[in-house]
Amino acid sequence: MNLKRVVVTGIGAITPIGNTSEEFWKGLTAGVSGAAPITKFDASLFKTQFACEIKNLDVDNFIDRKEARKMDPFTQYAMISVDEAMADSGLDLDKIDKARAGVIWGSGIGGLRTFQDEVTSFALGDGTPRFNPFFIPKMIADISAGFISIKYGFRGPNFVTVSACASATNALIDAFNYIRMGKADIFISGGSEAAVTEAGIGGFNAMKALSQRNDSPETASRPFDKDRDGFVLGEGAGALILEEYEHAVARGAKIYAELVGGGMSADANHITAPHPEGLGASEVMESALKDANLSPADIDYINVHGTSTPLGDVSETKAIQKVFGEHAYKLNISSTKSMTGHLLGAAGAIEAIASIMAIKHGIIPPTINHFTDDETLDPKLNLTFNQAQKRDVNVALSNTFGFGGHNCSVIFKKIN
Repeated sequence: MNLKRVVVTGIGAITPIGNTSEEFWKGLTAGVSGAAPITKFDASLFKTQFACEIKNLDVDNFIDRKEARKMDPFTQYAMISVDEAMADSGLDLDKIDKARAGVIWGSGIGGLRTFQDEVTSFALGDGTPRFNPFFIPKMIADISAGFISIKYGFRGPNFVTVSACASATNALIDAFNYIRMGKADIFISGGSEAAVTEAGIGGFNAMKALSQRNDSPETASRPFDKDRDGFVLGEGAGALILEEYEHAVARGAKIYAELVGGGMSADANHITAPHPEGLGASEVMESALKDANLSPADIDYINVHGTSTPLGDVSETKAIQKVFGEHAYKLNISSTKSMTGHLLGAAGAIEAIASIMAIKHGIIPPTINHFTDDETLDPKLNLTFNQAQKRDVNVALSNTFGFGGHNCSVIFKKIN
């Protein structure tokens, strides 16, 4: 089968270190930490009292107030990031076939704030079932893709992928495959999450997944550091406009990069812990390379999953060394979660954008908050500690792994 080429023609982001894609990129290259004490609720009794929250956002500046009331924050973030990406793409909605334009979004949890508030309100009541009529539509994860398609009139494939922290990358791979098989011309894809709530923090605390470094939130996310003690919960959204190459060229679109491959695998090991030897992680990178028809030596930069957990960081570096061999020492590797925190189902989208911007600008964003070497990690690996590095990036790979053993990798290439 003659597969179509797929390119990125628009990006949008709302993150803990910037409310546009440009602000996000500036924050990354400057090594800004998005972690701070939680403001959304009183976290004083929680084991973890900080997170990477969205800052200085007035939703009314982006979404009509009446419409915003129908949306959980995860959908609001989705709409804001998509609006930026669509404007960036320069698409003329009157000149495209909307039946061949779709939306595939990702979210690991969906409307957690809505679910928590509605159930809490019922539990504190007298037993009379008084629920907001928008409770279900606000909560369900797929509503984000629904709102996006309604706004832009896209009538092609429309759904949301849910694979925990791999959700957004799963969405990108699905959209990529639809386009290259000729089933659509354009997709809005990406992911959003808004889990900084009492239930979100409390739930992750209960499973001992979060850092508890309350005395120094800004340094709490420290991937690959010897003293890492868990991830920092983040929130936000990333949106990418994926387009068939000839379609993009015909309309004179600006092209950021080409999406050339995607891989998916399962650890089949444990509901939360990664495979100790990185088996699923190595297999997913190998799958992505094969799909892209590239060799390990073609990769310049890996934006790793790198959550700052004791087990995850070790297994991922083992996988990289297995797949890349001696070339692993020639790679730049970094975890942008050291700055954004872990955006769960949105992580893959904003990290895809970070990878694309590394290609565009020739700059590797750093892994910040490195203080002490971990003797279990190979010191010859260039984990881009603490400071951005200039490098010509022709090909970048981005990893996202999720609870349940879900693994996804995508590969972006400088456009010729």
